[in-house]
Amino acid sequence: MMQPRESVPESISGIFFAHAAATPEKIALACEGREISYATLAQLVARWSNALAANGVRRGDQIGVILPNNVEFVALILVAADLGAGLVPLSPALPSAVALHSLQAAQARHLVSTSPQLAALHAEPGSDAVHGCWLSIDAAGAGTTTLDQLLQAGPADARPLYLGRADDALILTMTSGSTGSPKPIVLTQRTKLNRLRAAVQLYGITAQDRTLAATPLYHSLAERLVLLPLLTGGSAVLMPHFSAQAWLRCVQAQQVSFTIAVSSQLKQIAAHMAQDEHDVSSLRCLVSSSALLENAVKIDLLARFSCDFHECYGASEIAIATNLDGNAARTKLQSVGRPAPGVELRILGENDEQLPSGQAGEIVCKTTMLFGGYFQLPELTRAAMCGEYFRTGDIGKLDEDGYLYFLGRKKDVIISGGINIYPADIEAAIGSHGSVTESAAFAFPDARLGEVVAVALVASDPASFDLRQLRFHCAHALADFQQPRRFFVVEQLPKNSMGKLMKFQLVQTYASSPERE
Repeated sequence: MMQPRESVPESISGIFFAHAAATPEKIALACEGREISYATLAQLVARWSNALAANGVRRGDQIGVILPNNVEFVALILVAADLGAGLVPLSPALPSAVALHSLQAAQARHLVSTSPQLAALHAEPGSDAVHGCWLSIDAAGAGTTTLDQLLQAGPADARPLYLGRADDALILTMTSGSTGSPKPIVLTQRTKLNRLRAAVQLYGITAQDRTLAATPLYHSLAERLVLLPLLTGGSAVLMPHFSAQAWLRCVQAQQVSFTIAVSSQLKQIAAHMAQDEHDVSSLRCLVSSSALLENAVKIDLLARFSCDFHECYGASEIAIATNLDGNAARTKLQSVGRPAPGVELRILGENDEQLPSGQAGEIVCKTTMLFGGYFQLPELTRAAMCGEYFRTGDIGKLDEDGYLYFLGRKKDVIISGGINIYPADIEAAIGSHGSVTESAAFAFPDARLGEVVAVALVASDPASFDLRQLRFHCAHALADFQQPRRFFVVEQLPKNSMGKLMKFQLVQTYASSPERE
């Protein structure tokens, strides 16, 4: 399993280099048609570690990274672990001013990106706040150096530095919710290792697995999926961009045995498999993450994949909190599972009292996979905790068997005439009507009741969609107080790059708009 060399303190770089020494010729990473051996990747990481250290990168520094999914990004995660530095990964799609604001919030001193991105950032006012190394993975520019130039100036046989320790911040991942204010989540090396160990235990990961990462590396899921094989002696497969067809081709060509995919990806994959046959027999275990799977999609996936199937619930701050395996899914279809190993869940009421099974309240979680706090935001970190339990901000309930049912974000609960209405109940009812592909329930202002239920939906066939039939269906499937009062038929729901619904955009767009049918 994940064991460092005896002379090296337990750390991510120590564990990785131990595997590289044990199986130097084994493929460590496949990406964009390239297959990198453990020996080659280890040499690259060691040389970059030494080169960055020689150019002013110190233990505890933050390094901004704005890159697409590629070999260099994966190597930089290991370089940061070896240096004891932290990475601040950001989306290349962010406007330069927003990216710079996030880098400043994380106190990033150094930056690695492409030359066009660096040039755009350099032109922004206040860019001198990131005052260390500006490194390009391609061409040099004003005030920048290329990584290749650094390597040429250093020795070809560099050895790892092993400066990183378990308590060092490895990743400062950004979450802003609906406010737009950067809120860097600190993930230490210890947190990452605990999360990897939990995945090994939960999904039976071994050195024989070929693990696929098909989400952006600036999100913690993809980081976990590339580190997991590299710290268990397996092989990582990294997709530059996701499409259902490319995912299915990759699984077949690379003989992928394990992956965690976001639910929106799996929905596209299931739809594509309905049209064409694909060989996915290499898959040993498939996990759905990020957002709740619709029941119809879950049933379809269980029928199409013969491998172990899991669904999980969690958050960036706590990683995986619950697990629902394929067998339980058939009897607990609407659940997101039971607590994962090392996790304790509670449901709290308005006064933080623990609620019994069947009652809805805020989901709180005690876990060994807990984040290291919000960077330089101690009050916000304290507010996020209830003793040893993290406040997820989600509403859910536990049944008598300990299975969790996710009902929506706490801030998304609709309070109509003093009655709490949970969006998940509305969306499940609408989802059972064959004319709707997906829907989102949200609060709509009402002078008499305060709020009423509004629904934005995507019709399966817009030309034949009949809203009156859907209203009739809701009248039978939902209680009076749950009935949607406003419907908005849209081409697509607003989602982020991980497929998560951005419900606040619906509120901003439609809460003061006339109904569209």
